[in-house]
Amino acid sequence: MRLTRCHVALPLQVGETVPLPEDVAAHLTRVLRLREGDPCVLFNGDGQDYPARLVAVGKRSAHAVILSAQPVDNESPLAITLLQGLARGEKMDLILQKATELGVARIVPVESERSEVRLDSERAARRQLHWQQVVIAACEQSGRARVPEVAPVQPIAQAAGQTAGIGLVLDPQAGRTLTSLATPLSACTLAIGPEGGWSPRDLDVLAAAGYLGVRLGPRILRTETAGLAAIAALQALAGDLGR
Repeated sequence: MRLTRCHVALPLQVGETVPLPEDVAAHLTRVLRLREGDPCVLFNGDGQDYPARLVAVGKRSAHAVILSAQPVDNESPLAITLLQGLARGEKMDLILQKATELGVARIVPVESERSEVRLDSERAARRQLHWQQVVIAACEQSGRARVPEVAPVQPIAQAAGQTAGIGLVLDPQAGRTLTSLATPLSACTLAIGPEGGWSPRDLDVLAAAGYLGVRLGPRILRTETAGLAAIAALQALAGDLGR
């Protein structure tokens, strides 16, 4: 039986008993109905899984003893940073969830000229926290033991200046295809436009920062499709899909 994996923002050491965060305790004991003595798996983002056992369960609390530490080797050799134009509501959640499952290393939400979503500083901070939780849940499900960072929302010009590896911008009008890229790649930053697409000014900003325009087939893809398709293609070309 596959054990439930739960992320905890705590240092974990074999042999220690740790108090579980209230939300994790509630999920294990109220939703999954685990009891004292039942096993679970904890992880904190350090690259290891920690098999554990519940040793004390209260009405609103639970403790677990850490039984062992197991390195998890499922991170892609291609470190992809996703520079994602803001999308509305559940679309953004879907993008972050699936990008995490596909192995991205970092996600940068971006405001651009044609963004249909505008966030003030307070709302942006709340959304960042929410998106980080979406990513954590995707790690719990997919077996990843390292949690991709969701950066604060930032303007396109600021984000473009923080490129990791080769910069790629998905553009249906580009003359270059993904398959024409020189491989092997070890790191890249993939820029995906918002629902309204990249404006000419956005493309100029990205080009000035050294981004290469690439196209992905003959059809125009929605923002929630484009990035995921491109990530999958990059992982097949230079990452670990098919490993």
